[in-house]
Amino acid sequence: MLKITKNIFLISLFLMIANCDQTKQSKDSSNSIVVVKVFSSLTCPHCADFHGAIYENLEKEYINIGKVKFEHHAFPLDLAALNAEKILQCEVDPQSNMNFLTEIYKKQNKWTSSSKIEVINESIKKIGKEFNLTEGQMNSCLANKDLEKKILNERIEAQKNYKVKSTPTIYLNQKKYEGKRDYKSFKKAIDKLL
Repeated sequence: MLKITKNIFLISLFLMIANCDQTKQSKDSSNSIVVVKVFSSLTCPHCADFHGAIYENLEKEYINIGKVKFEHHAFPLDLAALNAEKILQCEVDPQSNMNFLTEIYKKQNKWTSSSKIEVINESIKKIGKEFNLTEGQMNSCLANKDLEKKILNERIEAQKNYKVKSTPTIYLNQKKYEGKRDYKSFKKAIDKLL
């Protein structure tokens, strides 16, 4: 009888300790996530600067561990940006799409340097080929009127729902971010929301 009581005591003690650890874990590991919505035009130099200064740091520090969800929202300001967005949306794999977006911004000065839309399209397609998109896929996306309509409708919705007037316009969890566009300031704003 004493042996059974001792075993029950040990099992109860073990369960209490295990339960304490689980409680501590759930308190320590926050389930908070910050959604970063960036409304941008792919020809906008300020958008490229913001993406370059912020995205890669966010990816390393927050996105990869599930604390931040980063959303690119198309807000094309001209035909070149619209066409670049169409080709960007040819890439459907989310991670590859974000890498493609990063590359478009890194090479923005090169592919936007011409005043001829045909030359710009060819320059964007060169970047697309780096992401294994074929000429046929990209031409199909450029000619896709439904895709064009979808992108332009998203732009209209952004103006209505988020009051977007210029690019980039950034929202953190549905609240417009008005702070400085350097990583230190942006990180501070995110940390306040976590």
